[in-house]
Amino acid sequence: MSDGGSILQMTGITKTFPGVKALDDVTLTVRRGDVHAICGENGAGKSTLMKVLSGVHPAGSYDGSIVFNGDPVEFNNIRDSEHAGIVIIHQELALIPELSIAENIFLGNEETKNGVIDWVHTNNKARELLARVGLREDPETPIKNIGVGKQQLVEIAKALSKDVKLLILDEPTAALNEEDSRHLLDLIRGLQAKGITCIMISHKLNEIEAISNAITIIRDGKTVETLDVREGAVDEDRIIRGMVGRSLESRFPDHTPDIGETFFEVHDWTVGHPQIPDRLVAKGSEFFVRRGEIVGFAGLMGSGRTELMRSLFGHSYGQFLRGTMVLNGKEVRLNSVPAAIDAGVAYVTEDRKSLGLNLLDDIKTTTVSAKLKKIAKNMVVDRRAEHQAAEDYRKALRTKTPSVDYGVSKLSGGNQQKVVLSKWLFTDPELLILDEPTRGIDVGAKFEIYGIIQRLASQGKGVIVVSSELPELLGISDRIYTICEGRITGVLDRGQADQESLLRLMTLTSSTHTPEAELGPDVVDDGPPDPTATPDTTPDTKNAPEEGAWTS
Repeated sequence: MSDGGSILQMTGITKTFPGVKALDDVTLTVRRGDVHAICGENGAGKSTLMKVLSGVHPAGSYDGSIVFNGDPVEFNNIRDSEHAGIVIIHQELALIPELSIAENIFLGNEETKNGVIDWVHTNNKARELLARVGLREDPETPIKNIGVGKQQLVEIAKALSKDVKLLILDEPTAALNEEDSRHLLDLIRGLQAKGITCIMISHKLNEIEAISNAITIIRDGKTVETLDVREGAVDEDRIIRGMVGRSLESRFPDHTPDIGETFFEVHDWTVGHPQIPDRLVAKGSEFFVRRGEIVGFAGLMGSGRTELMRSLFGHSYGQFLRGTMVLNGKEVRLNSVPAAIDAGVAYVTEDRKSLGLNLLDDIKTTTVSAKLKKIAKNMVVDRRAEHQAAEDYRKALRTKTPSVDYGVSKLSGGNQQKVVLSKWLFTDPELLILDEPTRGIDVGAKFEIYGIIQRLASQGKGVIVVSSELPELLGISDRIYTICEGRITGVLDRGQADQESLLRLMTLTSSTHTPEAELGPDVVDDGPPDPTATPDTTPDTKNAPEEGAWTS
């Protein structure tokens, strides 16, 4: 717990990029031993402030001063800040999938003996660090073979190997399910009890309220206020009011559904794992979507939600084995992503950095990339039409950017998500599949995206929403399907569904079991997972082309 003194003071921090002032006279004071949260809308400057602190933006590239542990400091790179005891864990984990856990922990800080890496000592020390964060994995296990939740813990073990005094966590639970999130928050409390100070950036306000000692709110690059949680009267509504400058009467826009006839159906959809023979990722899936309907899909991490949706979108994941898809009363065979786009199906991926964006492109190029022929004349892109289309979507989605000529890599995560959404709205889809559409997005931007989803449904389009946040699905969906181990285990209407009933169906492993004999001689159902095995939860992004490659 805090001893009352401050470990960090940042004063008058101002950081300017070409065309935009990201930070404007920001002040931050963190007490020793606290968990100090930083909240704000996407693009408010939270991550930029932490990059200034950690040396990603070196001394001299910003105005203002930093005092750490009582001494003025100027960091020129991350190595400088880590040497002082400041370690940052970014939202996009900086782990190398092909290397082992131990190799990742000590990468750049190898344990050597006579100039040669001492693997025995390295693995033993890694095992001790893993135990501190509650992991029992073999240190020689490749990172790619463990789930995202465990990878997050490996990042923390890596930080502990550097004698960390101040640990910065940028959206640490954004990609985690509820169980992994609780485990991580418990670990943060344990680090706090051992005297480690933490700064946490998160859009999950319930977690912020539960774990923080103090909360600093940043809006439009300026410090708005710092709330002392110890004094009480700090709840989610109070945090939201500081973030957006007003109260949100509801987290979800009012919506009266106008549901029409069924226009999209999937029957007996069965898909094999792309790399592991005889393993199924979708097992005889059956569902339908009606016009004007928002359909939710709920499941635990590794349940097969993303794999099912990607396989529907032009067979872009897995090995298609059998099944039929019916669109507007006719069976269709969407064997490629271009075929899916031409048929009016669009898919917003959960992994915007790897699959949703080409980070070398600017906003206008990205916005039109999935359907270039819409703005092309005689096979040549009309640059004026390209610019106008991107500008229209920038205004409609309120994307924070100096111009549509700005590179997407320079945007905050939430604004990148808006660009991905613009890209697929530009294709004029009849069916829009949204996979974790609000991951890493602030509460104000979520409200805007929910409104966009509802407007699409009001136009008679169908929308599928995959989300790990059950309150989100309950707030926007007209019906919710549940998935467990690659099977659809149930469906509930809005009036029937609550978190308890959904969780019960999300863990229903015995429902609608497909006999092995029906799968054919070369495909077997892998059945319930081995509880001692590490589940494979990562889609095959290595061998799949990026969306930009599919559509450019």
